[in-house]
Amino acid sequence: MTRPLLLGLTGSIGMGKSTTARMFADEGVPVWDADAAVHRLYARAGAGTAAIAEIRPEAVVDGAVDRARLKDWIAADTSALARIEAAIHPLVAADRAAFIARARDEGAKIVLLDIPLLFETGADAMMDATLVASVPEDIQRARVLARAGMTEAQFQTILARQMPDAEKRARASHVIETLTLDGARDQVRALIQLYGGA
Repeated sequence: MTRPLLLGLTGSIGMGKSTTARMFADEGVPVWDADAAVHRLYARAGAGTAAIAEIRPEAVVDGAVDRARLKDWIAADTSALARIEAAIHPLVAADRAAFIARARDEGAKIVLLDIPLLFETGADAMMDATLVASVPEDIQRARVLARAGMTEAQFQTILARQMPDAEKRARASHVIETLTLDGARDQVRALIQLYGGA
């Protein structure tokens, strides 16, 4: 049985990536979410919890990873992020591989992999095509600053950690413009058809 086509989806904050991923799911495409995988790994008795306990025991509270404590450690120790990634990335990769194998066994033709740091982590190399959700800068900014508790300073900090949208657009196989829900949905359906259906 051949493996499904792998479409990697990314997009900076406020660009509509999560909404786009849901549209693929609504059309019957299996969607793997990297952030959700990390949450599962960090949950009580998750494989990631054991891995973090080995390198930073105080970041595990009541059997689960306390993300606030991890953030504090990253802020205080320049080596922390690399150590966390070394412990967690192989577990995330195993979760992704298991998801793709299940989708293949269920006869899926396409799998969408929702990976915020698709290009930054080099995960684009394993994809058959890459997609980036995008809108103009002013719309992105308005969307993000409309979120409860979001400040301009937080927005700028997040942006500084992400690959610029222009670079993602240049590297992606396809750009999904998310100005309107209907427009984005039409683009999603066209891509599913292009790649052989769900």
